[in-house]
Amino acid sequence: MQLKRIHHYLRQYRQYLSTPKARELRLYIWESQRIFQEKWDMDAEDWPGMYDSALQNSQTKRLWKREAYEPKRMMLELARMQPDFVRHMFFDLFNEEKSLEGRVGRFVYYCDMLLQEYKDAHPRSIDNNHYHDDDYQMVSLYLAFRYPGRYTLYNANAFRLLMKKLGSGDIPRANDMERFAKVMNTLYKFMEKEEGLLSLHQRRLDEGRHYTGESLLVAYDFYQYCTDPASRVEEYVDDRGRG
Repeated sequence: MQLKRIHHYLRQYRQYLSTPKARELRLYIWESQRIFQEKWDMDAEDWPGMYDSALQNSQTKRLWKREAYEPKRMMLELARMQPDFVRHMFFDLFNEEKSLEGRVGRFVYYCDMLLQEYKDAHPRSIDNNHYHDDDYQMVSLYLAFRYPGRYTLYNANAFRLLMKKLGSGDIPRANDMERFAKVMNTLYKFMEKEEGLLSLHQRRLDEGRHYTGESLLVAYDFYQYCTDPASRVEEYVDDRGRG
């Protein structure tokens, strides 16, 4: 990544944070992060009930329910079938003493195992997907909500486009969660140094409604802003007119 490019896009993002649109787009994610932080309990007796209460939002369900995409519903089905094993899956996913790549890979593998068991137990069910093999979108949500200051949401295509915009000579072809996490933490450090940026971001958040602690969701908001054509971001051009 090139420093000039990073600052170029951060300056535009800082300006964006002062606009009405910045108070409309994606802020619902901070609400769900707050709810998760308040409701998540690894020792809950009613594991499916706890999981359901931890993934809520007053505005939208789009983080876990869209057309042909229902990871929350299917995880609830799996948790009702095997609550103790699903509890173990999340213990393993949230174990920071183990490698990130290993954890996310095992989590999806465990989902595959449970889905097969579910299909065997419900041969007439039309459910044929646990929706967690989604380029780690849902797994990254779990991690970002559990550890707000360490992880953020992952969007594979947007991340690759961001890396291209920032001048990376090594665009990831496959999902590399270790690298993604490092890049997001690096960008967050640059955001901390960009005068006024995080203050403008914090002003968007409502105490009691949104999660207001340190959160790398702002890095997700940044790279979504940079890569969404609707943002009309001015592309970087160097002194020689090269993009």
